[in-house]
Amino acid sequence: MSITQRNLSGYDLPVIEWERVRSALATDYTQAPGTGGPDRHTSWLTTTNPDGTSHVRPVGAVQVDGVRYFNSGPATRKSRNIAADPQCVLSIATQQFDLVIEGRAVRVTDASELNTVVEVFRRGGWPAQVERDALTAEFSAPSAGPPPWWLFRVEPETVFAFGTDETGGATKYEVGSDD
Repeated sequence: MSITQRNLSGYDLPVIEWERVRSALATDYTQAPGTGGPDRHTSWLTTTNPDGTSHVRPVGAVQVDGVRYFNSGPATRKSRNIAADPQCVLSIATQQFDLVIEGRAVRVTDASELNTVVEVFRRGGWPAQVERDALTAEFSAPSAGPPPWWLFRVEPETVFAFGTDETGGATKYEVGSDD
């Protein structure tokens, strides 16, 4: 993966080092108070509605090796939006900075990847399991609709970090592949 960066700070603050951002991307932030997140919903997904307006919803996102995943019922607006246009934005509030990940949501159907991510969901308290090419469980978010739920991986193209701690700063990162 290749990274280029640009300082967006209008106050002569230093660039936020990519290593700090990469570390935050590789950290799980729960929505439970006192567990490392900012004590509120920490992940928000934005997709595009058919009329071009934005559709924003909180999502339970987990990470595996710095890659963010979320699930969604096939009949939900976000899943239908992704089917029509996979471009999305995943926003994550952390204690040190807010992250905005612009990229593509890609549905995961590979059994190995599904099983790996399900284990992360289970460690976080959601007793999900893989059934064919989707996830099931006794419960999910009230707005998720009935099971099964599709799993999506966010493939970043641009990442923004906006400092929220004493170091401040604002940096844009273009994410490219080394292919």
